[in-house]
Amino acid sequence: MGAALGVAVLAAGCAGAVRVPPPEPEGAAADRCAALVGRLPDTLLGADRAAVEPDSPYVAAWGDPPIAVRCGVERPEGLRPDSELMVVNDVAWLPQPADRPTLFTSVGREVYVEVTLPPSYGAPADGLVEVGGLVAEEAPPLPDGEL
Repeated sequence: MGAALGVAVLAAGCAGAVRVPPPEPEGAAADRCAALVGRLPDTLLGADRAAVEPDSPYVAAWGDPPIAVRCGVERPEGLRPDSELMVVNDVAWLPQPADRPTLFTSVGREVYVEVTLPPSYGAPADGLVEVGGLVAEEAPPLPDGEL
């Protein structure tokens, strides 16, 4: 489920705002996520950062169709020990759906970060490189073997 199904451009109210359901991390996870989202760039894959609705320190969005980042989400239901992961610059991502992924969740870190990347932006690795660098800096890895 997650951001892939819940990200939409609002037609009324806040013109140009992107509706992104915010996660509700707690404790250290909330601090890590606020730091990560605060460091995300103003432009991602050539798209300008957009206002999000509701306002949250744990989400960010860019462009139309929207690219979205949600930090502090729950462990993905589809994550299994034998899941096929995509590793980009030492950050492991669970791509969903497996056949044509548009939702990527970082795994093996103290917080889970979702990135929704519509296919119109091209290969997802480019977006995951930029976001993944911040994930690597702000979300320490779990002990080896833990997802």
